[in-house]
Amino acid sequence: MKNEREFYTVRGYQMLDSENKLLTSSLEDYMEMIYRICGKEGYIRVNQLAKKLNVKPSSTTKSLKKLRELGLIDYQRYGIIKLTQKGGEIGEFLLRRHKIIERFLKNLGIQKTLLKDTEMIEHDVSINTLKNIHLLNEFFSRNPKVTEMFKDFKKRHKF
Repeated sequence: MKNEREFYTVRGYQMLDSENKLLTSSLEDYMEMIYRICGKEGYIRVNQLAKKLNVKPSSTTKSLKKLRELGLIDYQRYGIIKLTQKGGEIGEFLLRRHKIIERFLKNLGIQKTLLKDTEMIEHDVSINTLKNIHLLNEFFSRNPKVTEMFKDFKKRHKF
């Protein structure tokens, strides 16, 4: 990889990372949602998935074909979608990553843009940063006085 001190645009960093990523951001969203629903019901259907992600069923079908080719789902046209073992492991990680970022933003007091900000951050955060965000979340949960101090500090210092 290039020198960490070199500057790139957001797209440049995404392109550098894409060499190491199995899934695009869009496919990650599909996997996370499939995992969420399959965890409750054991399977999901194309129309249900499309509705949950606010996309067209035709787009969903194209993405499902890619996920099937990667061995992450079992899917038959017009049938049900189930996760493979590998798909379940990836889905579990993606949902956990989402929850870590969401919790972090909640700790910062983000409300109005919580879902949007979580979605924007989660796809490009490094594993090292994610681990440290998780640790910071744990620190806040174990130190409620620090959390209150931060809230008070935030009230006094408007951006």
